[in-house]
Amino acid sequence: MESKAIEGSRELKEQLLDMEKLKYCFECGICTASCPVIEIIPNYYNPRILLEQILLDLDKVLKKETLWLCAWCYRCHKRCPQRLKVPEIFLAIRKIATQQGHFEGFSEALRLVSRHVPFPATYCWVCLHPERAMVDRQFVEKTLKDAASLSAKKRKAVSTQEAEKYEVAVIGSGPAGLTGAYELAQKGFPVTIFESMPKPGGMLQKCLPIYRLPKDVLDAEIARMKDLGIAFRTNVTIGKDLTIEKLRQEGFRAIFIATGAHKSRELNVKGCNLEGVVRALEFLEEANVGRAKVGEKVVVIGGGNVAIDAARTTLQMGANEVAILYRRSREEMPANPWEVREAEAEGVEIQFLVSPKRILGKNGRVTGLECIKMNLVEPDESGRRAPVPVEGSEFTVEADMVVLAIGETPDLAFLPKEIDITEAGTIAVDPFTMETSVPGVFAGGDVVSGPASVVEAIVAGKRAASSIERYLKGEV
Repeated sequence: MESKAIEGSRELKEQLLDMEKLKYCFECGICTASCPVIEIIPNYYNPRILLEQILLDLDKVLKKETLWLCAWCYRCHKRCPQRLKVPEIFLAIRKIATQQGHFEGFSEALRLVSRHVPFPATYCWVCLHPERAMVDRQFVEKTLKDAASLSAKKRKAVSTQEAEKYEVAVIGSGPAGLTGAYELAQKGFPVTIFESMPKPGGMLQKCLPIYRLPKDVLDAEIARMKDLGIAFRTNVTIGKDLTIEKLRQEGFRAIFIATGAHKSRELNVKGCNLEGVVRALEFLEEANVGRAKVGEKVVVIGGGNVAIDAARTTLQMGANEVAILYRRSREEMPANPWEVREAEAEGVEIQFLVSPKRILGKNGRVTGLECIKMNLVEPDESGRRAPVPVEGSEFTVEADMVVLAIGETPDLAFLPKEIDITEAGTIAVDPFTMETSVPGVFAGGDVVSGPASVVEAIVAGKRAASSIERYLKGEV
């Protein structure tokens, strides 16, 4: 594993300490089996092979495009029996490549992404995170532009008389919906996307903070999708303005439901209706359009990526103190570990093993929280150790703003009763075809899986498009 690239660099050697575990890897293949990037960029990327190449010839890996393709979903880390932090191993090597000026692999990686992802610039900033490897932003933007122009000729929709007979409706314009629509349009099917918000983009548009995704990047890529012939009907809420049955009557032969998970879970404690208590998704949406207000002392309740986004956003908007309360330990925290570290580096305080008992208020406005300390016992149905209150450990936290970020769930009120729903409150689909209990109606993304990453939503969109094509052509 020793290489000229890391000689004399104590910092890099410390970053690569986790790599020592690679020598004792079980070779179980779980990292590869868990990786969604493999489905997006087949025949190019395999995390297990890349880890092996790092051990055998690190200097050669510095120039490879595969080094830059990890999408930071951490599925491999969460399922690895040795808890290897695979994305962070790759990041350490990326930093070496950047320091030594090896950008050829990064440029080729973006060309690959541009051929397989309908919104490569958005995907780059949200998933690949070149800035973490200290790659210059201007260089990234130029490389993205060059990569997109090279693949533009391959992005023209292929029209066939057979495909033109079958119109497809896509409900929701998040990453799963956009991907499914793009794949079907490429095959020649007329596609219309229905979006309840004024602008398409779903969660990418609505809730991702600007520091993670500049909205002009997303808008430009949606404009290019419109140029392919994909129709967008915004401000249309299915279940209110239109129904699935009405879409069928309008001539849509297949329907893809990709409405995401935009409904905030409720916190069952007293005081949630006080002024100054907000739900994270609503706050992030307001922040994106410049209407949000923040307090001086902000407390965020939750431990997922939305909680991290909300905390960092309040801090960047001028809050003096921002704290996250999470009822489990750091190891059980579902948020991306790198996002957690970035939040802490910016000044967000995270209190682990703490849960709110009630939200305190005066004259109708929040003034703080009564909290209780927790202990972890045996794992619950989520596979994580379950938190239980420590008797007599109550304490008070001052706050003039409380952000509830305890999870998101799909809003399925628009569905007809014929479509089956799981016990978890998601749409039930055939795991192979992604078809619902109603023939010709498919679903994918967070509305099926629950909250997940952008890269997983892209995979769902591709799978659904493939199944819809076979369904329309009468293939099994």
